[in-house]
Amino acid sequence: MNDTAILLVGHGSRNRDGNKEILHFAAQWREQHPTWRIEVCFIEHAEVLLDEGLDRAARDAGQVQVIPFILNAAGHVKMELPAAIERARQRHPGVAFSCTRHLGMGREILGVLQGQLDRLMKSLAMPDPRTTGVVLLGRGSSDAGANGELAKMARWVFEDNHHDLVDLAFTSITWPRLESVVQRHVRLGMGQICIVPVYLFTGVLMERIKAQVERLRQQYPQVSFALGSHFGFDPGIFRLLDSRVGAGEDADAALLECDGCKYRLAAEAEHLHDHSHTHVHGDEHGHDHSHGHAAHHCGHDHGHDHGHAASTPA
Repeated sequence: MNDTAILLVGHGSRNRDGNKEILHFAAQWREQHPTWRIEVCFIEHAEVLLDEGLDRAARDAGQVQVIPFILNAAGHVKMELPAAIERARQRHPGVAFSCTRHLGMGREILGVLQGQLDRLMKSLAMPDPRTTGVVLLGRGSSDAGANGELAKMARWVFEDNHHDLVDLAFTSITWPRLESVVQRHVRLGMGQICIVPVYLFTGVLMERIKAQVERLRQQYPQVSFALGSHFGFDPGIFRLLDSRVGAGEDADAALLECDGCKYRLAAEAEHLHDHSHTHVHGDEHGHDHSHGHAAHHCGHDHGHDHGHAASTPA
């Protein structure tokens, strides 16, 4: 690690507090590993973006290990980040750049979500789980694989608990939305509903969720709602990042193309191999991406589901 710089890449938020939280996380992580050199940059909505962050990390370093500090891989992780790393390699030919997989939706994140659910159930005085619905609430993506990862988490939570209903909802981009899922739970007799946001840090969408839940409390006064929070500072997240350090040494094996991924198919169909892209902006992270990148992927897992996310059956 003496000549290695670790670059933590956050998504970035229009809410400055969200970006500050990531910087605070990095400061805590440095305290845990005082011999590590840890830099931070963001993909959007921040002062230090990818190119500058990669340049900073490359200074006086023989190796740069990039860690996407993002839960689900969509266009940013699959396309923009690998393209930025390739540009950095051209600018810094003497530096070895590698990229680990994004945080993903594995057993480590399941443990964090389970801890959130346990705390919400305690806040409701431990009601009967059979009459307590659970909603995992994600950001939402135009990438079906990213949405499918949250569906996997919903199924795992269902398997590990005794709730009759464990569903997923999304804050933007895709459906179902929170209001529709809550309406279904109420119709099916749930007297309590635990809402677990699948977010690392605060931001515009976390504030939106709080407002939505307040409206739902007024709309369904007979139902007790318990709302969780973002969980980026959970000890499990620090442990997960610790496991990522050093995992980028086999980066060439990690950056594999994914058959059937719509970003790859679009790039191949257009025969475009530059790194230009067009953003069509909506609400925060509610924009679609039309990419002209070559088909690069940063630590993309081939086991993701390209089908549509479905609610967990009762």
